Amino acid sequence: MMKIKNYEIVEDIVGEIVEFPKYTTQLINLANQNAGGTRPKVVGQMSELIEQFPGRLFHEWETWYLNQMPNAIEDATAKIIDMIEKLRMAMELIDEDMVRKWVTDLVLTKTFTGLKFQESILKRVASRYGKKYRRSSPAEESKGIDGFIGDEPVSIKPITYKSKNMYQERIGSKMIFYDKKKDGVKVEWDFDF
Repeated sequence: MMKIKNYEIVEDIVGEIVEFPKYTTQLINLANQNAGGTRPKVVGQMSELIEQFPGRLFHEWETWYLNQMPNAIEDATAKIIDMIEKLRMAMELIDEDMVRKWVTDLVLTKTFTGLKFQESILKRVASRYGKKYRRSSPAEESKGIDGFIGDEPVSIKPITYKSKNMYQERIGSKMIFYDKKKDGVKVEWDFDF
C-alpha cells in the first residue's frame, strides 16, 4: 500500500509547486466562497472543459484553457480581490467583545436551537392536530424515532432524505421533512394523525 501526497501529485503532473504564506489560502478561499470568483459562470464548467481538452500535458491544458476562457483568470481575480478588500474592512470592526458575542451565539444559542428545533416541529405539528407530543427516549432514538405525536412515532429528517426511499423503509415510522431557510424551517409531511 502507498499514499501519494497532494503536493507529490502536483509535482509529478505540473512540475511546479506554488507556495503560499501561512493562512493566506484560507482567506483567499473564504473570499472566493463569498464572491463566487471560481463559479462556472466565471471560469467555465471545469468538468466539461477537461473532457473537451484534446491534449495530455499541463502546458497544453494551460494554453487550451486560456484560449477557451481568455478572461476567466482576470475576472475571477477581480471578484476575489474585491471581496478581500471588503473582508479587510470587516476585520477592522472585529474586537474581543465582538468575538465573545459570536462565540456565545454559536456555542449557546445556535447549538441549542440547532439541536432542539425538532422539538418545535413536533410541538407545532401536534398542535395542528390537537395532539400531545413527546421527544423520543435514547432507546427510541437509536431506532430512528425522533418523537411521538399522539401515539404515532415520527422521524424528522432534512428534505434531502426524501430522495432516499430505502432509509424511510428502514426507519418504519411516519416521516416529517424539514428544509432550513434563512428565516426559519419549512416543514412538510404527507399523512394525518
